[in-house]
Amino acid sequence: MQRAMKDILAGLVFIAFGLAFAGAAASYEIGTTVRMGPGFFPLALGSLLSFLGLVVIVKGFVAGEGGLIGTVPWKATFLIAGAILFFGLTIRGLGMVPSLFVTVALAAFASDRTNLLLAAIIAAGLTTLCVLIFVVALGLRLSLIGPWLGGV
Repeated sequence: MQRAMKDILAGLVFIAFGLAFAGAAASYEIGTTVRMGPGFFPLALGSLLSFLGLVVIVKGFVAGEGGLIGTVPWKATFLIAGAILFFGLTIRGLGMVPSLFVTVALAAFASDRTNLLLAAIIAAGLTTLCVLIFVVALGLRLSLIGPWLGGV
């Protein structure tokens, strides 16, 4: 029987993230299905992610196709991680629009096929969509331009 190491490793990552979410959710009140507490949804998602990881691992053992794992795309890994860190560190100071625009542009450059124009189009489109969804449609009071740029 040939094992698919990619599936097994991916399943283990799913399980690790699922258990981390479920463990973090355990520190909050869980509640019941009728009166859900703040920890209910993360616990449910963490459990579901762990279950899906188990399914992927079983698939890797049963119907897996062996093959090389390949090289790690370090450029993409650092750009995605850097984009997430940038967003977390600047959302309050820069505001939603500039922080999200730069975050999406950084993440877009994780692909080797993305040029400056395409990254700007993707960032502008996704930023506009987020403003329309969260500010206009849902009515959330988010700072579009932050205090670092003279906004509110």
